Amino acid sequence: MSFKKTAILSLAALGFAASAADIKIGVAEALSGGAAQYGAAIRNGFELAAAEINAAGGVNGNQIVLVVADEQGKKEEAINVFKKLVFQDKVLMVFGPTLSNSAQAGHPIAQAGKTVAFGTSTTADGITAIGDYVFRNSVTEADVLPETIKVAVKNAGIKKVAVLYGNDDVFTKSGYDNFKKALDDLKIPVTTTETFAKGDVDFKAQLTKIKASGADAIVLSALLAEGAPIMVQARQLGLNVPFIGGNGMNSTKVFDLAKGQSDNLYVGSPWSASNTTPENSKFIKAYTEKYKMAPDQFAAQAYDALYIATQALKTVKLSGNLAADRTALRDALPAVKWTGATGPFQFRRANDKAGKPAGYDAQQAPIVSVTKGAEFVITK
Repeated sequence: MSFKKTAILSLAALGFAASAADIKIGVAEALSGGAAQYGAAIRNGFELAAAEINAAGGVNGNQIVLVVADEQGKKEEAINVFKKLVFQDKVLMVFGPTLSNSAQAGHPIAQAGKTVAFGTSTTADGITAIGDYVFRNSVTEADVLPETIKVAVKNAGIKKVAVLYGNDDVFTKSGYDNFKKALDDLKIPVTTTETFAKGDVDFKAQLTKIKASGADAIVLSALLAEGAPIMVQARQLGLNVPFIGGNGMNSTKVFDLAKGQSDNLYVGSPWSASNTTPENSKFIKAYTEKYKMAPDQFAAQAYDALYIATQALKTVKLSGNLAADRTALRDALPAVKWTGATGPFQFRRANDKAGKPAGYDAQQAPIVSVTKGAEFVITK
């Protein structure tokens, strides 16, 4: 296993000299492979927040150092990267990984090492059930998808839908389960349910069945690598109905990958580029100036996550005893309330499979948007 792609984001790059009081924080993200379109934005969000926090004096005078590692969007790489960050690099906490599949593999490593694992893009069910060191500020599909469907039905006059989902991925299967429950609760008929696998490139057989079923919309649980081509091929078949997507479709990359065929995609998230709060406007301006591109939900959630962790760290007196400091951070995080680019945030306790208290989910209201041209437009 090579760790050539593991790098410390040096304080020199952020304009500071290193000191003995540096706070090392792990960032395990997919920086290569199919999920890199999410991971690159996430890394940018963390780097921007770290630069701002350090420029403002850091955490009680201590400077943040990000130890960034590429987990490639693969479960086995997530395990290796988490082992390295927790046990070799001895970081205080680990953000990531990018995908829920990888989190199911990597987060038990952090839990065993009594080190906070903090997801910023993982929305599948069961992630925070892994243990009491597992946190996330990404709002679960279970919280977002019902609202997304309600808004889409109201605005597009949808009476019946077809469902299309990836059946070999924790995230897309969880999305399907939550879509199915929401559709059942809302009593919306499903004309047909079709599946695909990660890496598929031809979806015409499934889309032809969907077209023949007479569905008014397609409920899609997919990552962008498959979701964007699905939208393109649907339009090629004359299937011009709206799409209702999950978290995997909520990225500005859809405009590039769907090649002009991305209109009428409904998605939900606590973040929107069209949200004009002072906190979000500040973030968008800073991100655009630094990276010469617009941010997306994944950058915003990473940016907010480092600020959330910073609020907890400000209440912790770091002792230099790594085990004690890791536990002190875990104990401080649940009380944090923060208003950032994604709006007002606080944690909500999750349960494990036995119903006992485990990790912590995000408590935030989703914003539903629909794609028009190359924009996500807020709709109610």
